[in-house]
Amino acid sequence: MESMGKKKPRRSFTPEFKAEIVELCRRGDRSVGQVAKDFDLTETAVRDWVKQAEVNAGERDGLTSSEREELAALRRENRRLREDVEILKRATAFFAKETQ
Repeated sequence: MESMGKKKPRRSFTPEFKAEIVELCRRGDRSVGQVAKDFDLTETAVRDWVKQAEVNAGERDGLTSSEREELAALRRENRRLREDVEILKRATAFFAKETQ
C-alpha cells in the first residue's frame, strides 16, 4: 500500500530510440502493447510515438514535430512580448505622473 500514489520519475528518450520502437510496431510481428511491455514503456506513450511518426510522414493529419516546436517557440515569444508591453505601459503611466 505504501507505493500507491508514488509516480516513477519521468524518463526521456532519444528520437532514435523512439524511431526504433515505432519501426518495431510498424513491422507488425508484435502488437503495440507487446512492444511497450518488452521495453518497459507505457502503451500510451508508444501509441503517441506511432501517431506522431504518421503525422510527420504525412500519413495522418496534425502538426508535425517541427511545427509543434515552432508553435511552442512562438507562444513563448508572444508571452514575453506581452509582458514587455505591460512593463512599458506601467513605465509610461509612471513617467506621465512624474512630469505633471
